[in-house]
Amino acid sequence: MKRSVLDISSLYVDVQAKQILKGVDLHIGEGEVHVLFGPNGSGKSTLLSTIMQLPGFEITKGIIEFMGESINTKKTDEIARSGVALSFQHPPAINGVTLSKFLYKINKSEDLEEEIRELDLEDFLDRDINTGFSGGELKRAEILKLYAQNPQLALIDEPESGVDLENITIIAKAINRILQYDESSNSRKKSALIITHTGHVLDYINADVGHIIINGRIISSGDPIEMMKEIKKDGFSGIMKRLNGQKET
Repeated sequence: MKRSVLDISSLYVDVQAKQILKGVDLHIGEGEVHVLFGPNGSGKSTLLSTIMQLPGFEITKGIIEFMGESINTKKTDEIARSGVALSFQHPPAINGVTLSKFLYKINKSEDLEEEIRELDLEDFLDRDINTGFSGGELKRAEILKLYAQNPQLALIDEPESGVDLENITIIAKAINRILQYDESSNSRKKSALIITHTGHVLDYINADVGHIIINGRIISSGDPIEMMKEIKKDGFSGIMKRLNGQKET
């Protein structure tokens, strides 16, 4: 039996005094990849930000455990050092800090040259982080930073958002390397929670479990490919109507 990596129980979260998450339960085992679907404003990014304890996300009830230890009261840097890393959907530009300096600060031990080549970022090492980057360049740089952190749990917010198919392929291959997909399923130790809006990333990454979150609650979990087909066919509103109908009968 695989050990548990992330355990979220009855999580309620406020943002600017407004309740966004309303009783989320989520459990990810070692080596598992979960994907999170949901309409805009449903709480997807809020969940990832809360796991990282970013400022402005207040846990009002519930518990988050990473590797069996509560992280409710830990600071963001403590969570990052413990093995959790977040790839942002809209990463900020950081003037005065080059990409190479940032990479060296977070990973002094590993040779990143091959990964830099794979992500076609050799010409960006001496540029300030994300400053003037295109959509594809932003996402490739964000995944490179994720790779450099070598996390036990990767939180990835819409890796396919705002990029073309060529970049999606490059980014997905890099995510697979982060998640050790070159190893057998029984040997993989890395876990991930990936937000996807279009589902394109599922063409390249073999996710284990999918979840649909609407209005701050996870309403359904199951096979991610089948879920994506259902979303494309009926939309989130159609899924809600079907689930409500099942509850009534």
